[in-house]
Amino acid sequence: MSGRINQPNRVDTWLLEEGEKPLTITEDPKIPNAATVTLRNQDHTLGNMIRAQLLLDPSVLFAGYKVPHPLENTITIKIQTDERSNPADALKRACNLLIMQTAQIKKQFQDQAKNIEMGMGPEAGIGLNQGGGGYDPYGDGLGRETQGTGAGAGAGAGAGAGDVYDF
Repeated sequence: MSGRINQPNRVDTWLLEEGEKPLTITEDPKIPNAATVTLRNQDHTLGNMIRAQLLLDPSVLFAGYKVPHPLENTITIKIQTDERSNPADALKRACNLLIMQTAQIKKQFQDQAKNIEMGMGPEAGIGLNQGGGGYDPYGDGLGRETQGTGAGAGAGAGAGAGDVYDF
């Protein structure tokens, strides 16, 4: 035996029970415009994403999360806002922005995968040929074409130069 007799099935730890709500918001009676949000069957991945997005909101004064116990897949998020908003609305805005960001990342990934499948390489992607200066991964104007100023710096800029990817 491997000693895992009491270990619960991993799939079961992420499924909600019949009638169990995935989210609970409880207002804090001691602090104005503050609430505690409990997310069931979630972990650090979602907790940290939501906390980071909440902190970008100018109406949020405080946002933090914790996992109360390492064996339970529950996270607790504390949110405090100023008088312009309330914690529930700030959470909705943060979640909507995260959904839009992940959809945009998914689309960019799919576009790049399609370009690579077609043999076009990453510079054929949307938004990557900014200013016509070639592939510039950081968008700072210091891409492949601007590197090097010595002898032979322009060599190889003809056919086949697009085969080398500067990541």
